[in-house]
Amino acid sequence: MAAFPAREIYLRSGGEVKFLKIGTKAQLLAAGAVSTAFCGWLGVTLFLMTTQASVAVERAALDQQSRSIASKSKEVKAYRASVGEVAQDLETRQDYLEDLFKTHFGAQPDPGTVIGKAQAGDKVAGDAKAAKISAALPEARPLMGIEARQLAFARMLTSAVQQRTKKAEAAIRSFGLDPRTLLSRSNSAQGGPYVPWRGDRDELTSELSGLSAALSRMDMLEQGLVSIPSGKPTAGVMLTSSYGVRRDPFNGHAAFHAGLDFSGAYGQPILAAARGKVAYVGQRQGYGNVVEIDHGNGILTRYAHLSGFSTRVGETVFRGTQIARMGSTGRSTGTHLHFEVRVNGAAINPRRFLEADRDVLQVQQIAKQRFADVGNRG
Repeated sequence: MAAFPAREIYLRSGGEVKFLKIGTKAQLLAAGAVSTAFCGWLGVTLFLMTTQASVAVERAALDQQSRSIASKSKEVKAYRASVGEVAQDLETRQDYLEDLFKTHFGAQPDPGTVIGKAQAGDKVAGDAKAAKISAALPEARPLMGIEARQLAFARMLTSAVQQRTKKAEAAIRSFGLDPRTLLSRSNSAQGGPYVPWRGDRDELTSELSGLSAALSRMDMLEQGLVSIPSGKPTAGVMLTSSYGVRRDPFNGHAAFHAGLDFSGAYGQPILAAARGKVAYVGQRQGYGNVVEIDHGNGILTRYAHLSGFSTRVGETVFRGTQIARMGSTGRSTGTHLHFEVRVNGAAINPRRFLEADRDVLQVQQIAKQRFADVGNRG
């Protein structure tokens, strides 16, 4: 062949000349062997390069998968920890709701009553975190359901508290008092160390915070209602002089009478018209011997012309507690009790307090009983 003509190679050695003849066929065989070897080497090299690239890709994929598994494992651990926190929060909230129910409605409720029955429309207290926990851990779904039902119960209890608050407001107005005045003067003493709520802040704001605000308003109004004097200041009373303008019994001139006069027997027990703290025991000009009781919220009752005292300053007394004895001291024409009710220092007609409707007194009695129960438990 033209590409591989026969060749002769001359070799000189020791003065002798020899030649080697390489034919076309031999050259073809040698070229074929070299080509085959080269192709084999190239193939092996390409195979090794391809294998190494594939291994690198697989290794990268395995590394990514390993990181993903680690991330998922960490996420699941976090969800499990969150489930534990949710369970603890639910237990705390359950105790809180049961205590609220017992404190404000008088009985220890069944836990199922507090949680409420599951409804088809119940929505899991639905933030993204709760949804992820439920998806990652199916065993957490019942906890999410309980949480939703607890919050639904909190809304229901808030509604009941608001209805009860309206009754207290109406009762206070029936005495001629403004509920807003009692709210502004109420002493809401609170305190304690700050312990942050671990739950979702929005849930606390929309559900439990709303319930807390409603209960606080109801408490202040019912405390104000309880402080309103509605009990008779002495037994078997007979009214001898009314509130308002009258003819003065000593000089016959027109004068303002700031209370009601009740006749009775000398030494007859004088009773506190409502719960309160004794603010004054002694004499006042024109009144003679006097006992004054501070009922809170700016309300004070005064009992005058007394023959003797049965209490002392600073003592807490309850409606019907004997605080003094009837007499005729001071500017008095005979044995009787002068009874005053003052709100923020101004005398008002006590008659409306002593002649309250039965429905109003019932609302007041319910409030009194609740605070009495709280005091007994404390």
